[in-house]
Amino acid sequence: MMFRERIVLSMLLFIGILSIPLSYPFDTANAAPETKDAIPLQSIIDGSSPGEVLVLEPGIYSGPVSIDKNISIRGDSSVTLLNTEAESTITIRSDGVTLQGFTVQHLTNEPTAAIQVEGDRVEITGLDIQSQSFGIVLRGSVDGLIHSNTISWAGPESASSGQKGNGIDLYNSHRTHIEDNKITGMRDGIYLENSRNLMVKANTLLHTRYGIHCMYIDGSSVVDNVGENNSTGAMVMGVKNTVVSGNSFRKQNENVHSQGILLYDVQQSSVHNNVVEGNRVGMNIAESSGNEIRGNVVLRNFIGIQLVLAEDNQFTRNQFVSNVIEASAMDSRNNEMMENYWDSFQGLDLNNDGISELSYGINPFYEQVVNRNSAYQLFFQSPGMIFMSNLFTEGKAEWTSDRSPLMSMEAESQTTKSGTQGSQAIKETTGVWIVGCILLGMATFIMINMGVLRK
Repeated sequence: MMFRERIVLSMLLFIGILSIPLSYPFDTANAAPETKDAIPLQSIIDGSSPGEVLVLEPGIYSGPVSIDKNISIRGDSSVTLLNTEAESTITIRSDGVTLQGFTVQHLTNEPTAAIQVEGDRVEITGLDIQSQSFGIVLRGSVDGLIHSNTISWAGPESASSGQKGNGIDLYNSHRTHIEDNKITGMRDGIYLENSRNLMVKANTLLHTRYGIHCMYIDGSSVVDNVGENNSTGAMVMGVKNTVVSGNSFRKQNENVHSQGILLYDVQQSSVHNNVVEGNRVGMNIAESSGNEIRGNVVLRNFIGIQLVLAEDNQFTRNQFVSNVIEASAMDSRNNEMMENYWDSFQGLDLNNDGISELSYGINPFYEQVVNRNSAYQLFFQSPGMIFMSNLFTEGKAEWTSDRSPLMSMEAESQTTKSGTQGSQAIKETTGVWIVGCILLGMATFIMINMGVLRK
């Protein structure tokens, strides 16, 4: 074989290697370790003393286990606790227990948990939890810390949300901190009910029904979380005195009821500095009153913001950009809107203060038409529909209106909120360009050499 032919074949082989995926999906359900040689963990726990730190040697340990003394159990990625029985893999009944660093495989579809917490001041850090039911469940547990864990669905991909359990499920468990966890494929990522003074911070929630689901919580904070490809990013219901801030909820659009943030029966709470992008509905405010909605970026949603029976809320300095329908309001009164930016609004600024002297009214025409006959959605943005909408002025004095809309978008605020995501997108795009340039250069080299060989 000629030297140049060998070069050409080598280049083709190298391109083929670059085209092979670097990793393959790991099916936990079908790749469970054998249990016959597993080390019983319960006997090790039974032999420990209160306050002792158990450092597990590499290996596979068998559950279920119950912890009724304040011990710490530590391991690393070489340690796996496996349970296939219809009980929670770990049940914590004592105060002051710490779990750190190892893998938990909860491979039963009974309504049990990988970790059931019933004691106070429990710390669960750095675990890799793979569950066919619930992840971490807290019942009557206070002052806990759930930090830097990975929780993922280990059952069949075809399972519906009703067949799954929640990633973190908390009831009557006050002053709990849930931070920096990554939850994928569960029913609800984080479910909170009947609890006070919670901190839910910097968690990542992917491919769940509701990324964060709040029911009857008080005096809590939901901050700096990221949710993507869920049915709803944050479902906040029956809540008061709570802060929802700095979160990013994107691409909630696969379900007809998908939305970035839903506030339902929420009172005296603050929703500020969030980014809701690419959802079917960006923000849905229903039957809620006395809330402050401020500084949010509502971007590229089908409906930017939707108000239904919402009263006495304040909307200030929000930015509505590139939404198909910027806003809709039904039976919503006494909401104060001021200094929001609406990118489709043509205002008039006579004194150059950046605020329009003309108000922006939310026209209910389109939503009323669609509610009567959903088929009219097909005509959205058609010339005839726009013309009819402009003619519709019935009850205009009662429309929800921004009395002082901004003339331009707040660039600094937009940059601050989107900076992290933008940096990530730039990195990903740069990587694609590098690989593309390499492949293009190799292809050019091969074509030139093959042309020389033909001659």
